[in-house]
Formats: sequence, structure tokens, C-alpha cells
Amino acid sequence: MSIDRLVRRAAQEIKSGQIINLGIGLPTMLIEYLPNDMEVLIHSENGVLGAWKKAPRELAEPQLIDAGGNYITMRAGGSIFDSAVSFALIRRSKLDISIMGAFEVDEKGNLANWKIPGRFSPGIGGAMELAQKTKKVIVLCTHNDKSGQSKILKQCTLPLTAKHCVSRIITDKAVMDITDEGLLLKEMAQDITLQELIACTEANLIIPDTIGRF
Repeated sequence: MSIDRLVRRAAQEIKSGQIINLGIGLPTMLIEYLPNDMEVLIHSENGVLGAWKKAPRELAEPQLIDAGGNYITMRAGGSIFDSAVSFALIRRSKLDISIMGAFEVDEKGNLANWKIPGRFSPGIGGAMELAQKTKKVIVLCTHNDKSGQSKILKQCTLPLTAKHCVSRIITDKAVMDITDEGLLLKEMAQDITLQELIACTEANLIIPDTIGRF
């Protein structure tokens, strides 16, 4: 799997003028792939609007971090505020896109990304609000877990973050959209065949006549 290719593909979802929230993990890496001159505002639920790329160690400010605890820089004109203001932005649907990781996501757009039973979890956190209130939710994750099991399911088995919230799924193997008819395959990675993709995906895929490559 190429993490670089996966994150580069996800970065294409972001356009100038948008307000974006990037979840912990793979989504947080995406910011490093955005052009420095792109006019975009990155929101972090701990209270930052205008977050930017990771700060070099020698320039890191101990109090300037994103929701994952990474030391960050800020865009000119960025702002810092408390959690009440941060979540007011989320709850009033001011964010254009939230890009989140996932343990599981299913063909109905249900998302499970906060808890695996029997393992420690810090709690559901801001993902619960982001998944329900953002205009568009994109899941960014590996297609299969470490044991090779599909994360793209007919129905989630883990505790849900939110129901029917996901619009698009981007993995290291495919780009898929949630539609009223089911899970529509849009693009495939360059190094996988359609038969291989179907074999490693538990969910049913709608196969169009034309499939892009990335």
C-alpha cells in the first residue's frame, strides 16, 4: 500500500475557499499535501481555525496543537478560540468537509471510528458532532485491516459514530460513493484489478462502465 498515493488522492477533494476538518491519523497527514498558496481554512475542534502544516521542532509552540496533539503552524488571519465557539461552528454546519478515519464504514454510509470493544478508547469525542453536522463527510482509511479483513462492509458491526453520514470513501485501493442504490465504485488504484478489489471488499459494489484510476 502507498500511503503517499492514498493521501495525495484525498487532497484532491479540497478546493480553495472551503472550511475543512481533518481527523486524527491519516486525515491529519493530508494538510502536508496542500499547496502553500491554497486559500483554505483548516478547523481543529480543540479551537483553531486556520491551522496549517506541522511546525518544525525548533519552532514548535507548546500551546499550539491540533486535535491529535501535533505541533502546528497557522495561516495568516487564523484564529484561536474556546471549545464552545469551536463546536458552535460545527453544530451550525459551517464546515464544508470533514475527512475522518474509520475502523468500519458500510454501504449505507454508517460510520464506526471511535471504539473497538475490549480496547481502551478515550471516548467518541468531536467525531460524533462532525459526522452529523458537516455538509460532506469523507472517510479516509486503508481498505483492509492488519489481518486482511475488509473495513468496507455491508453493515457495520462496531459501535457507530453516526448513521448515514458518509458521502465518499477513499482507501488505498478505491474511491467509492454512497448512493441511494448502494456503494458506487468511482476509481481504483493503478495496481489492483477489479476482481481483486471485489474479493477484498465485503460490501457489494456497483460497477459502472467507466472506472477512473489513481
